[in-house]
Order: sequence, then structure tokens, then C-alpha cells
Amino acid sequence: MAEENSVYLGTGRRKTAVARIRLTEGSGQVVINGKSVDDFFSHENFSRAALLPLVTVEAKEKFDVKATVQGGGDSGQAGALALGIARALLKFDVELRASLKPAGHLTRDPRMKERKKAGQPGARKKFQFSKR
Repeated sequence: MAEENSVYLGTGRRKTAVARIRLTEGSGQVVINGKSVDDFFSHENFSRAALLPLVTVEAKEKFDVKATVQGGGDSGQAGALALGIARALLKFDVELRASLKPAGHLTRDPRMKERKKAGQPGARKKFQFSKR
């Protein structure tokens, strides 16, 4: 009989980025859209932010992460990955909530780009006012 390798799924969203996470027990390999985490992100701050939940629960070398990310930019994608990883870790072990919640890894960041309003050039900007 084949050995059953449990897969823990998580979805994270930030701004317009959506990350779907597949977390499996392994050696700490992280693959995002078919690339390693260092090749995927342009700066190491983004890769560090994306893997922060694994560092918080001290399980960076314990899990393999396979992720698919769509939309947004580097910052939004890193935030989406972090939330997805945190949610997948919760499915692995509910006891990890005690360390993930105070660190803020389970909170969905609600900030989105504000929509452009009619009669204005942008969301908040107004056309120049002329008194005379």
C-alpha cells in the first residue's frame, strides 16, 4: 500500500493577490509558481515576509510549501502567501493558533485600493478649482 502523505490546503488574499497553498511534511522546500522562493521574489524582504508563519511556529525545515499565486504585486503576493501558509498550518495542528494569532498571521488585511469616483481624476484627487 502506498504511504499516505497528508496535504494541508490554505488560501490567502491580500490586495488583489490570491495564493493557494499546498503544505506537506517534508524538508523545507518552497516552490511558488514553479520557481524557488528566492527566484520568485525580487527582494529577500518579500520572501522573508511570505515565510514568517513557518518561522513563528519554528517549522521552516519541517514542511514543503507548493504555492500558486495570481494577481497583485510582490508585496500583495507575499502577504497572501503568509496568510495562506498560516491557514494551512492551522489545518495541520489547531494548537498552533496560540502562537499564530498573537503574531497577527491569521488576520486578513482588509486594505484595498480605493475606487475612482465619477467627476474626479482619481479616488480622492479633485480637478483644479478656479474661483474666477
